[in-house]
Amino acid sequence: MADGTERVPSGIDTTSPSIARMYDYYLGGKDNYAVDRAAADKLLALAPEIAEISRRNRAFLGRAVRFLAERGIRQFVDIGTGLPTQNNVHQVARTHAPGARVAYVDNDPIVLAHARALLTENGQTIVVNADLLDPDTILDNPAIRSYIDFDRPVAILLFAILHFFADDDRPYEIVARLRDAIPPGSYLALSHVVSEDHPEAIDAAQDVYRSFLKRSGDARRTRADILGFFDGLELVDPGLVYVSRWRPDESDGVPVAEDAWIVGGVARKN
Repeated sequence: MADGTERVPSGIDTTSPSIARMYDYYLGGKDNYAVDRAAADKLLALAPEIAEISRRNRAFLGRAVRFLAERGIRQFVDIGTGLPTQNNVHQVARTHAPGARVAYVDNDPIVLAHARALLTENGQTIVVNADLLDPDTILDNPAIRSYIDFDRPVAILLFAILHFFADDDRPYEIVARLRDAIPPGSYLALSHVVSEDHPEAIDAAQDVYRSFLKRSGDARRTRADILGFFDGLELVDPGLVYVSRWRPDESDGVPVAEDAWIVGGVARKN
């Protein structure tokens, strides 16, 4: 605005940072506020590469969705979708499968407002308010049940969200509940910060997020811990790797880098 203040949509809380708006800031977006930038800048001071890591994670999402669409998946449930940006799931999926259906799930009011405004341009995309902490609010949601056919293969996407869930939140039980709800031929794709890399910075970053998420507990996980989310599923090649090393594609403009903080994988339910 002309006086330097920020226009805030009705019902949006700007007194506390938002994970989705911070991620938008890392990606160079404009849907964030001073409180988000302040928290994000604290993390960037600890680890300036976080912005680049966020871009690598977003590029991995695109490659994974393309892979799934090429394998015949026509239904996607993107949980913790975050704010719309470039190469959203429905855009990537429909490039390779024009009839693909995408359900975006989040519980952040600003994410829901932006997503509903920008993503529901036709009947092939829906936006649902639900909380991953209670997976049954997703699986039993009437809009999702009427839109996604759980008798046919589905891709569950959990990108950069599980590392905000402490062990006390029972994240393995949550993922197992989602896994058990999808039929054979379905896939789980996820990314997660790995604790072996830069442990001191990761500890400090966890403290920053705890300060506004108002949740305690430890969310640090090793590669072995993260592999546990894929129990009962078959990882596709190259397995669980740094996200920039998962089927890299020069066209996405993200360099392959070993020191990347975040790992990801895609697994099939047989």
